[in-house]
Amino acid sequence: MAVKSFKNFIDGKWVNSVSGETFENLNPANTRDCLGRFQQSVGEDVNRAVNAALNAREAWRKLPAPRRGEILYRAGEALIKNKDALARDMCREMGKILKETLGDVQEAIDTVYYFAGEGRRLEGETRPSELSDKFCMTVRMPVGVVGAITPWNFPIAIPSWKLAPALIAGNTVVIKPATDTPLSVVNLVQVLEKAGLPPGVLNMVAGSGSGVGVPIVEHSGVNLVSFTGSTNTGADISSRCAAAMKPFSLEMGGKNAIIVMDDADLDLALEGVLWGAFGTTGQRCTACSRVIVHKKVVKKFTDMLLQRTKALRLGDGLKSKTEVGPLVNEAQRQKVKKYCEIGKEEGARLLTGGDYHRGKGCKDGFFFQPTLFGEVDPKMRIAREEIFGPVLAVLPCKDLDDAVEIVNDSKFGLSSAIYTRDVNRAFKAIEALDTGITYINSSTIGAEVHLPFGGTKGTGNGHREVGSAAFDTYTEWKSVFVDYSGKLQKAQIETG
Repeated sequence: MAVKSFKNFIDGKWVNSVSGETFENLNPANTRDCLGRFQQSVGEDVNRAVNAALNAREAWRKLPAPRRGEILYRAGEALIKNKDALARDMCREMGKILKETLGDVQEAIDTVYYFAGEGRRLEGETRPSELSDKFCMTVRMPVGVVGAITPWNFPIAIPSWKLAPALIAGNTVVIKPATDTPLSVVNLVQVLEKAGLPPGVLNMVAGSGSGVGVPIVEHSGVNLVSFTGSTNTGADISSRCAAAMKPFSLEMGGKNAIIVMDDADLDLALEGVLWGAFGTTGQRCTACSRVIVHKKVVKKFTDMLLQRTKALRLGDGLKSKTEVGPLVNEAQRQKVKKYCEIGKEEGARLLTGGDYHRGKGCKDGFFFQPTLFGEVDPKMRIAREEIFGPVLAVLPCKDLDDAVEIVNDSKFGLSSAIYTRDVNRAFKAIEALDTGITYINSSTIGAEVHLPFGGTKGTGNGHREVGSAAFDTYTEWKSVFVDYSGKLQKAQIETG
């Protein structure tokens, strides 16, 4: 079967890169399955895309926000209609199981519907003036051209997190998809194109970080950079943007923990820990990679966890019985293997897993055994560094204060959770845990799009995705003063 080629989307047209080069997109569950060839773009492609976005910017800004919302609404309708096909493409492209890819598309549906509605709000403020016959208010203005750089683990949901608020606010966009998952972004762009986005409002350029990502970040016509991905890449973007005095939004790593107290419903906690640790094969920034268990129940809970971890079924995510899919590529698999070796060298007890999985139906993919470490010390690297794979560390704690101290002793601060039947403990945890997201009696994953998403410390730079807080990234505040007194009034100046 011939391998299909996919193009960039610039100024309303699907075009080849000026480089003439392409790269292959392989199924991580079966590397013999090639989903297509995509453009290996260069700086000139980025320049064309940014110029298209600049040319479209003013007309898009002037289109009333409710009309922009109608386009997003039509995109939501199309996503619903094509949900199954989009999810199947995503499953082949990045490996997570079909139930999860259906959830990824559903998150995009929720996002575009939410922000379509925001087109009739885009709320500002009114404030009383200190002077008579004077009116004060604030309005939101688009920042201009947004450069969006998106990851591979949520290849439709996270692009929608960036595109929907940026577009409804009146910005134009140049988006770079991850090289592991360009097809999902192509599919999303096609949906938005058919929904009626004018040419140049949204542009997509595929390629590498050096070939496309850096030119987007450094282009003088890009007014804001929004990035989700690794901490190292985020740090590089922050330095480049700071040098150009360019605003940027970063969503990066996590080392998320679930606390299991001695009064917890252990069966419920078990389900939450398994889902948090091994959902998406551990490849979520909100994945649970540490479970901190009260010393009174740590042995019992670890035994429960070990039994269920060993029973997890690996395989192609399109198969209904599969519970854990592959890692996204071989480099990621080698990284996870390296951390398992580090854990053993540090003295952690390997309870199960720790190696590649080459079972039936998995020999041609990047599969790794679900891995559980016991007797982990909080200072070990496997308890401190983001692994981004199916590796879970069990750490004992003495009490709630000890558990909170272990959670907070991290350079990251994205998501946390606690299982307890004690409402006082729950509220103390809400107050004390230094993370942007906290769950009570639920896992570390499962954010909803009408609430802000993001973290503290090294997880980001203070911005939040989705919810109304996203507008603090994609708009600028303008303060407006209307004086209808018919005379010059001077605020803060005594007149008599």
